[in-house]
Amino acid sequence: MGQRSWAKGHGTVTPDPAIPLLRDGQHRARRIGRAPWGTEDRPPVLELTHLTRRFGAATAVANVSLRIGAGEMIGIVGRSGAGKSTLLRLINRTIEPSGGGIAANGIDILALRGKALRQWRSRTAMIFQQFNLVHRLDVLTNVLCGGLHGMPVHRMLLKLFTEHERVRAIRALGRVGLADFATNRADALSGGQQQRVAIARALMQTPSMILADEPIASLDPMNAKTVMDSLAAINRDEGIAVLCNLHTIDTARAYCRRILGMAAGRIVFDGTPDQLTGAVLRDIYGAGTANGLDERMTSTSLPEAAMAKAGMPNAGTPGAGMPNAGIPGAGTPALATN
Repeated sequence: MGQRSWAKGHGTVTPDPAIPLLRDGQHRARRIGRAPWGTEDRPPVLELTHLTRRFGAATAVANVSLRIGAGEMIGIVGRSGAGKSTLLRLINRTIEPSGGGIAANGIDILALRGKALRQWRSRTAMIFQQFNLVHRLDVLTNVLCGGLHGMPVHRMLLKLFTEHERVRAIRALGRVGLADFATNRADALSGGQQQRVAIARALMQTPSMILADEPIASLDPMNAKTVMDSLAAINRDEGIAVLCNLHTIDTARAYCRRILGMAAGRIVFDGTPDQLTGAVLRDIYGAGTANGLDERMTSTSLPEAAMAKAGMPNAGTPGAGMPNAGIPGAGTPALATN
């Protein structure tokens, strides 16, 4: 797939002085609902306003307001049950909010119905931890399924794909390094390869944004790094915004220039990796972390021997081979967040 701008013409960001400051003091003050300083002139892909979702008496997402700029790669961290997955599903409208709003390019996303809603779900492509491939089908057909939203029913049922669609699918597989596996059955691939097939399938949707829900949680460290490298390259080269729920702090530091911290359904941190201090982590994970979180080797903290065996560049250098390796904290020992 060639270099292409996937998210243009979304208007301009208007700073909102009414949005309250999150905190002063140890880390630089941030405004909830605003993009990081220095990116506010970029057109927003998405704007959430007081977004809320309740399940009975429980509130999964509480009063979330965010602006997400074109081409951003954002990591969301927080404890299990903090509302991370629910937030992504609200954006994609897999589930409906109890209150608040979602807007993109001046369009009220919550008002979309029928074909317009299917198009929105296509433009906000979801990637899941479980891959969600059809195992008995070959890899190419799984990727082609990413274009089903715009296909007539008879072609969908009979799997009548055009030559142009097949070429696009092969290019998407090539984008994640799997073009040679196009005729393999999906269940013959490793977990990491299956997740990359899922990424290629998402590219077939021509998305403005990829919503990745714990995409590496079930993968070994080497495959996890390959998957994150693929997402980072797509974000960098194609200009597609990526919003990614992550289970470990070190992964978020290494790959994302903006990190959101969620606790009890709320955004309690919106900042850069170097602002993710111990005090901030206590805000995200609770007072019980006052003596420090459990540090363990995780997805992007690969042992030197493993990196050398895999032929990764600069093995032994913290953050070697990882995008944004110069970001403070990249490649440091992980802070496990189970």
